[in-house]
Amino acid sequence: MDRIVTLIDGSAYSDSACDHAAWVAEKTGYGIDLLHVIDHRPGRPGPLNLSGNLTLGARTELLEKLTRHDEEGARLAREAGRLIVDVAKARLEAAGLTDIQIRLRNGDLVEAVQDVESTARVLVLGKRGEHADFAKLHLGSNLERVVRSAHRPVLVVSRAFYAPQRATIAFDTSASVAKAIDHIAQSKLFRGIGIHLLRVGDELPEMETAAETLRDAGFDIVCETVTGEADTVFTEKAKSGEIEFLVMGAFGHSRLRNLFIGSTTTQVIRSCPVPVLLFRPDMKA
Repeated sequence: MDRIVTLIDGSAYSDSACDHAAWVAEKTGYGIDLLHVIDHRPGRPGPLNLSGNLTLGARTELLEKLTRHDEEGARLAREAGRLIVDVAKARLEAAGLTDIQIRLRNGDLVEAVQDVESTARVLVLGKRGEHADFAKLHLGSNLERVVRSAHRPVLVVSRAFYAPQRATIAFDTSASVAKAIDHIAQSKLFRGIGIHLLRVGDELPEMETAAETLRDAGFDIVCETVTGEADTVFTEKAKSGEIEFLVMGAFGHSRLRNLFIGSTTTQVIRSCPVPVLLFRPDMKA
């Protein structure tokens, strides 16, 4: 079954994730699964260990109170989760969509995504979550974990939605971008949208081969090669309106390297105010 798995958490990006999912659904005919993961972790009363200062009766009473507190917290978390998915579903229904499924899960987000992605054609999520620091442009803490573990293309959405008229592919010779080219050539999502192949760095003869593949599939293609730092070029073009929708390979460096200096992928997602569709070579597009 072809589904658009849309991750929502009640943050400012949840509405945008729904709107982007609705756009994908209208272009492709896929149904939408709304996934919310309830992350209630019980038994965290604080850093103090009072076990040595309490009598047996006092410890028993305290543990009973903590248990009741955890149970109430779990109940409230479930109620909040249900409200989040109900609001998101109502937003999609107001847009005229009917094939919508709700998926509430407990526990770890990545594990929840792995449980449901076998039916997915694309995953949709916001670049920042409900606890993001907007002043520091901090990326959602789970974003990289999801992208690294996902076996489907991941659409990372910006805060506001608008239907793009052109998609820009950050072109290089990586297997990730080759996967993206093949996907776009066959996908309904990009029909009626112009394609801009943008290379930052030296000219690559392979770009014309990719352009011919997409032209043969019926797309209007523009190729461009520019000099500069990739993250700076993409950010400036996105902020100026030249890039409306960006397609790129995900995390070209190793995890260890990213821990120290980050990656072009991370920098572009952080600073570009446009949706970014990410591919890895092992993704099933």
